[in-house]
Amino acid sequence: MKKAYSILILLCCLIINACNTKKQQATTNDSSTIEDSYLGQKPPGITAEIFAPGIVNTAGNREVEGMFSTDMTSFYFIKRPLGTPSKYNILTAITYKNNEWQESFIKQGVSEPSIAPDGKTIYFAKEYTEHTSSGWSELKSLGEPFKDIDIMRLSAASNGTYYFDTFTPKLDMPIRYSRMIDGYYEQPKSLGEQFAVGTYNAHPFIAPDESYIIWDSRRESGYGSSDLYISFRMNDDSWGPAINMGETINTSDAENYPSVSPDGKYLFFDRRQKSIDNEPPVAIYWVSMQVIEALRPQ
Repeated sequence: MKKAYSILILLCCLIINACNTKKQQATTNDSSTIEDSYLGQKPPGITAEIFAPGIVNTAGNREVEGMFSTDMTSFYFIKRPLGTPSKYNILTAITYKNNEWQESFIKQGVSEPSIAPDGKTIYFAKEYTEHTSSGWSELKSLGEPFKDIDIMRLSAASNGTYYFDTFTPKLDMPIRYSRMIDGYYEQPKSLGEQFAVGTYNAHPFIAPDESYIIWDSRRESGYGSSDLYISFRMNDDSWGPAINMGETINTSDAENYPSVSPDGKYLFFDRRQKSIDNEPPVAIYWVSMQVIEALRPQ
């Protein structure tokens, strides 16, 4: 009875919040596009800003791990009411329909989503869901060789190669990758020693063309807690050094869960402050990709 009541409270909170979500009208100018609107938000410059306050980032909920769909018509993120356990996480979408942005709930009990470049698959650690004519499928397992790996977040390149982190008690596992060869995924391999410095090298985002990878890491040379780092693929196909993404993004708080909008214009990430009553304040931020271009080796 208590469990049923808790679930009822959760659903009521989410429905009320959805009803109160401010629907963002598309610009009426004929030359405008959905890509230009970004839920009606004014794009940021090279200093990170909170994304869509009051729409995505709200006072009564915890919103994390944001990402745009491939066609830029939906913004996905994980949402749950404050004070509820993680099993009440819901993959939420704000989707452009009927000339306005509307909120809907996709799947409960999931976390750390990553959308494939073709937009047809969303990964959750070792599981995934596929988009069908009737909506998103039930969760499926990645199978071997990932079955016994404690993956937190997996990111897929356009060619199908997986890049992922691994949780261990010592937080000492580097970012790894696995290519599909003759229809099967190979045993995971380390990207290199620069992806194993410090602790908690986690939550990678791979560019669809594999030209760069962004992840978060805790390192003595950082700004405090976890920072975002980037490595660019070199002309010889090796990975360049891990580059701290700098003070316009990283702070003494924890920055993590990077993703880049499919149009290549904006970087999204979470910023977590120190925990208050086991509920760390967190918000989804965005920043111009000019920050990345300034770090790219000449």
